[in-house]
Amino acid sequence: MSRALPKYNKRRVAIVGGAAALALTGAVVVNSALAGEPGKGGAADARTLAAGPGTITCPDVASRLPAVPASAKAEVDRNLALLRTQIDEANTRLVKTVGQGGPNFVQNAILGPLKDKRVSTIDRIALSIGRQGTKPQGLDALAACTLGAGGTGAGGAATEAPGGQGNAGNAGGNGNTGNGGNTGNAGNTGVGTIACPDVASRLPAVPASAKAEVDRNLALLRTQIDEANTRLVKTVGQGGPNFVQNAILGPLKDKRVSTIDRIALSIGRQGTKPQGLDALAACTLNR
Repeated sequence: MSRALPKYNKRRVAIVGGAAALALTGAVVVNSALAGEPGKGGAADARTLAAGPGTITCPDVASRLPAVPASAKAEVDRNLALLRTQIDEANTRLVKTVGQGGPNFVQNAILGPLKDKRVSTIDRIALSIGRQGTKPQGLDALAACTLGAGGTGAGGAATEAPGGQGNAGNAGGNGNTGNGGNTGNAGNTGVGTIACPDVASRLPAVPASAKAEVDRNLALLRTQIDEANTRLVKTVGQGGPNFVQNAILGPLKDKRVSTIDRIALSIGRQGTKPQGLDALAACTLNR
């Protein structure tokens, strides 16, 4: 009996050891499986991080206008529609530039240029009304827009709504809050200056009654170029390969189109409106 005991003990040790090994293996398998699963709320957290960067909202202009003369209604309506288009374009740019630029990218490359375009469009609305009645004052205060809280919607028509509502949608990543400047992707290298076609030399004879307004807008064209060159310097190293075109040259062209259009309208009110000046709006980066 004493001789059988060691064999029994050996079998017992083997069984216990096997069970322990099996338990250990099971623990490893379970832990490995858990490691491959998202943590509690992990999927939701990932979706939150990948949610849209928000939508751009702007003050409503239409509700702040006085009675619009019948002769100005078509032009006013056209410019109100343009305000909505500008918001749509800004929200599209917000989605397309997710992850680009430094912490001030959205302000410098999207909200700032949008405000400039809205100032020009709102000014045209005021001028249209003023030609047939009293020009409304203070509308420029409605030009600045803001970036609302992040959303998860995909799409949705942008609208210019009272109280800054509307512009629902805007899908995209966790975007545009800065990723260290993207200094290695051939963005704005800061080399060169912006050059634009001369407008003054392409104008016909300017009626005396339009000269002050034309001169004011010609000066504004020069200011716009100066501002664009300043932005070129301040955003060195930001953005992707198309940063300068999308964030500087594109918005500059939009502003020049509006300013050149005002020049043509000023001349046209007292004579023949010059045609084809919009071809002078696009500028280039000289390196």
